[in-house]
Amino acid sequence: MLQILLFLAVFIAIIFPMGKYLYHIAVNKRTFADPVFDRVDNAVYRVCGIDKKEMNWKQYALAMLATNAMMVLIGYLLLRLQGLLFLNPNGIGAMEPTLSFNTIISFMTNTNLQHYSGESGLTYLSQMAVIIFMMFTSAATGFSVAIAAVRGLAGQTKTMGNFYADLVRITTRVLLPLSLLIGLVLVSQGVAQNLSPNVTVQTMEGKYQDIAMGPMAALESIKHLGTNGGGFLGANASAPFENPNVLTNMIEMLSMMILPGACVVMFGLMVRNRTKDSEKSQEKKGLLGSEAKPLFAVMFIIFVVGLAACFAAEQAGNPLLEQAGLSQGMGSMEGKEMRFGIAQSSLFSTVTTCFTTGSVNNMHDTLTPLGGMVALINMLLNLVFGGKGVGLLNMILYVILTVFICGLMVGRTPEYLAKKIEGQEMKLTALGIIIHPLLILTFSALAIAVPAGLAGITNPGHHGLTQVLYEYASSAANNGSGFEGLADNTYFWNITTGLAMFFGRYLSIIISLAIASSLMLKQPVSESIGTLRTDTGTFTVSLLMVVLIIAALTFFPALVLGPIAEHMTLWS
Repeated sequence: MLQILLFLAVFIAIIFPMGKYLYHIAVNKRTFADPVFDRVDNAVYRVCGIDKKEMNWKQYALAMLATNAMMVLIGYLLLRLQGLLFLNPNGIGAMEPTLSFNTIISFMTNTNLQHYSGESGLTYLSQMAVIIFMMFTSAATGFSVAIAAVRGLAGQTKTMGNFYADLVRITTRVLLPLSLLIGLVLVSQGVAQNLSPNVTVQTMEGKYQDIAMGPMAALESIKHLGTNGGGFLGANASAPFENPNVLTNMIEMLSMMILPGACVVMFGLMVRNRTKDSEKSQEKKGLLGSEAKPLFAVMFIIFVVGLAACFAAEQAGNPLLEQAGLSQGMGSMEGKEMRFGIAQSSLFSTVTTCFTTGSVNNMHDTLTPLGGMVALINMLLNLVFGGKGVGLLNMILYVILTVFICGLMVGRTPEYLAKKIEGQEMKLTALGIIIHPLLILTFSALAIAVPAGLAGITNPGHHGLTQVLYEYASSAANNGSGFEGLADNTYFWNITTGLAMFFGRYLSIIISLAIASSLMLKQPVSESIGTLRTDTGTFTVSLLMVVLIIAALTFFPALVLGPIAEHMTLWS
């Protein structure tokens, strides 16, 4: 418990300076690194012919979609032709068409769902030119959209900024330097980083085994920092060459958490500075900003409660194994690494699903029913910090909904950030909230209704349903982790999860930009006695209850049929 508490304290400590740094990047304020990065950015602008003129939300969204589409096309061709290209010392062939479609959509949408095993499915060229490249660009795309949306909510300008400039600045000033630093630390701890072919060694039993080589540290650093997920190896972050010890485990978890947490701090600073108060009076509002406090509090409460539930469930062990005479004093260690144990495994599972990363240091398919349900709920909610600004934008949708509901209940004017919440914003907000469960539940129903979907379910009964729910929740939430018992590399699963990833990513982005633009273009209203304040403890509780009630009404029946029924059967 002490290591978990210390870990959370470190997380809280580092997100404030990082959030302030992101704020300076978002509003083009001076930073300590400008003398170096200004030259790098200007060189990129000249080479790419980037015009940094301001964009409205439609232009911003179109630029984002066009850029992503071009990268998808090039990446798909590389995967299909990888067997003919260079940097292929292990002789890996071309990837199958539907698997190529699933993989390229997965990494472009920052999901990183893998229906293949990295060490046997990709060449080194594909790992670097497709996978690692898209880990940078997909993360930068998400953070750019989050920054643009917050600009609109802050209401300081009448435009959303420039997508290309945001993409470059996030990549050069945040992702590249931090991933380089993290990568060097991982290499110092034993994470592999080379272009050597696989090594065949003789084991102590006299057998022969292939040991995978490759640029693992480069992938590990950006996969966690950009909340990408996936893995160079099929065993992901449970493999010693990706995650050798407890120190690297901590570093990889903090890498997942730092930027999503900093985004909330950045939001508070940008919204706080929409007023014309003096710098001194704004500092009195705290490091987080009054409007960001309810958001952070609700996210942190759900995260901590989920962590406690997952830890308790895994520590309780498996009662059937206890009855069979196998001690469960260490907890449920099935699918977990001895070097991490229950505490580090439970913490990693909660972090990777709250921050929508998808990296795993234990097999989620072997979690206890309640432990697996915590990971599943985190993705069903899709607003507990989230990755690349996703959690922040989704939480803002619930904030707008809470403002509207509370305003109706107490007769107050529904306003948020000094802008009236009217019909257009509420229609878009309702649509943004509905899309996520619609994708998950529709595709899950399809999977258990057609033979092609049923063929992939390897566990009967309640656990099999949980496998299906988890796969589509992970896809729609752009998480990428999975219940690995699912036989998912088929035409059906590759295509349906690809569609869930695509719509789950881009529909929510477009809706968030539209809402931010709608509020940005409205005239601010003065605060009055009839204004509902959104920076109080009462509003924080209201926001938490709205999130839980909406989630319960939407997903509780499916959870009852899946993990809850499995838990009751196991402990009956």
